[in-house]
Amino acid sequence: MLNSSCEKDDFCIEPITPKMIVRFYNSTNITQTKTVSNLSVNPEGYDEIYSNVSIDSIVIPLDVSNNQIIYNFSSEGNQDILSINYEIEEVFVSRSCGFKAIFNNVTVTSDVSNDWIIGLTETLENTITIPTIDNESSAHLQIFH
Repeated sequence: MLNSSCEKDDFCIEPITPKMIVRFYNSTNITQTKTVSNLSVNPEGYDEIYSNVSIDSIVIPLDVSNNQIIYNFSSEGNQDILSINYEIEEVFVSRSCGFKAIFNNVTVTSDVSNDWIIGLTETLENTITIPTIDNESSAHLQIFH
């Protein structure tokens, strides 16, 4: 007698640790997205992740080995620095996926030079707090320029 059984394949197909979704908006018409020309994005200590692109939204990773990451954003020769601080919470997803990081109490601060970033909120403030980044279903950060 032959006996066989099947076991469910154990593949991780869902995104694990979420990235931060950033949308760019027009500072004079805050409901309208606005493309950034010649955008370059470079996290300090890592390779550049965007180079001379024209785009109205980006996806950037947060560093799971630290509670802070600093990004240099430049557009057409103007540079601004975003400091992103957060608390990391590890959550078990599944046997195949392992753990993922969730980012809590995320504080984003833009330097005050205002070379091209005018603000991070509709009222053009330079600091914003995001309670949690736990998925990539919508934008987490709005940058007005």
